[in-house]
Amino acid sequence: MRYGLTILPEHRWAEAAPLWRAAEEMGFDHAWTYDHLVWAGLPDAPWFGTTPTLTAAALVTGRVGLGTLVSSPNYRHPVTFLRDLLALDDISGGRLICGLGTGGDLDSRILGDALTVRQRVDRFHEFTELLDRLLREDHVEHDGAFYRAADARTLPGPVQQPRIPFVIAANGPRSLRLAAAHGAGWVTTGGRADTLEEWWSGVAELSLRLDHTLADAGREATSIDRYLLLDSSPVYSLDSAELFEEMAGRAGDLGFTDVITHWPRPDGVYAGDVAVLEEVASRLLG
Repeated sequence: MRYGLTILPEHRWAEAAPLWRAAEEMGFDHAWTYDHLVWAGLPDAPWFGTTPTLTAAALVTGRVGLGTLVSSPNYRHPVTFLRDLLALDDISGGRLICGLGTGGDLDSRILGDALTVRQRVDRFHEFTELLDRLLREDHVEHDGAFYRAADARTLPGPVQQPRIPFVIAANGPRSLRLAAAHGAGWVTTGGRADTLEEWWSGVAELSLRLDHTLADAGREATSIDRYLLLDSSPVYSLDSAELFEEMAGRAGDLGFTDVITHWPRPDGVYAGDVAVLEEVASRLLG
């Protein structure tokens, strides 16, 4: 099992830098931040840009993987996003993990997006497929329903070959097929649930669906990394070290290779005690 830690981009860098250093020093395998204009979970909170945050994090760390959780087409074009990814992959020495998803409703509304959910999923598929080409090829031509590229240059290409890994957020059948086609990894929230046991049942069902989708795509079940967002459950995984250890163990039993939690906040969403995070790190990562 590998362990990930999410640090929300709500802090000024003087406060955030020690958190990113600590994530690496505690032994986490990867560290993430959200990629939104505004996150619905904290609509009134301060919020900073994702790629500048990860670039700064790359400069104060040297080992830990750095990921977007998750980037979406809501306010990005694949060609311009490519340039940010190439720079970040280079600055981090090939530690970038590109999480990709359809995107949230709030970001979509802020920019006056009137697309239906189905259209947004269509756009996500085109976005991912074009971004995949841009990271592998030079002189890219594309004329699609949502994006165009005319002789898009992509030099120097990514540090990581054949390209920066995609971790694709997917709960529905179409996005699961996209993850099976283009994902080095799959990340899931497990779906909505009122109880923890109900949530685990949903997680197990989604994992089984991915198995079937991978088989249909001609891939082995073990050919893709599986990331579980533990804090999408009805409880916060860092309520206690014992709870986190139990949840990570159950995720492993279901075939997940990676689990992700959140840095404890003083109140509100993900409210918790940093001492619990440190205890988890001492038990599992030390």
